[in-house]
Amino acid sequence: MVADTSSTKNISVTLRVWRQNGPSVEGKFVDYKATDLNPNMSFLEMLDVVNDEIERKGEEPIAFAHDCREGICGTCSLVIDGKPHGPHEGVASCQTYVRSFKDGDVIVVEPYRAKPFPVQKDLITDRAAFDQIQQAGGFVSVRTGSACDANAIPIPKEDADLAMDAAACIGCGACVAACKNASAMLFVGAKVSQYALLPQGQPERDKRVLNMVAKMDELGFGNCTNQYECSAACPKTISHDFIARMNSDYLKASFRSAFTAKSSV
Repeated sequence: MVADTSSTKNISVTLRVWRQNGPSVEGKFVDYKATDLNPNMSFLEMLDVVNDEIERKGEEPIAFAHDCREGICGTCSLVIDGKPHGPHEGVASCQTYVRSFKDGDVIVVEPYRAKPFPVQKDLITDRAAFDQIQQAGGFVSVRTGSACDANAIPIPKEDADLAMDAAACIGCGACVAACKNASAMLFVGAKVSQYALLPQGQPERDKRVLNMVAKMDELGFGNCTNQYECSAACPKTISHDFIARMNSDYLKASFRSAFTAKSSV
């Protein structure tokens, strides 16, 4: 979904921004006027403009994370008016534009709220928990060689397409921020499925899903209650079907692991 691009009239809004100096310091909302904004300006460019004005006043600018500004890296994770990444579907914060709002709007901007994502400063959260989950999954041991060798492995198109859909996850954490339980199951489901659907991912399939789910639970992420706020907030529209795939893999891996342990006694 994209906003109407026909408007060329500049607008002015009020940004109600969460300011917090560190994870152990109490934060608060502070209002900033953003005036005469070009409607084709991105949300992050608007924050840049506001920060320029704040710095001219000799005050500390708003801290927010960003990198590619192309909807690829997932760094620009903001909650805008109560919704991770803003009002539209299938876009990241950096792909949200000023034209998405009306002249005179008060826009509430805050960081992701989840215990595993502690606020570092203002709008920046520490999402290293996702890195730990991926690291728990380990490596793929099957060597595919060059592109020609990899392409020689027959993979059904449906499986290849699903694996690519899962791999589209950028690890932004919107699924966690949108979930009332701060569940990371959409993220983990996508990361598990992108390998489980391919032949190269089979040798470590059981170990991978068991370790990643265990790490997810250890880090304090909540459980899924199947209300699908996660897929609705995902900037890459990752389907919640991958959660069901992960649950199926987890149950099968748990049974096989228990049977193997019993047989070795």
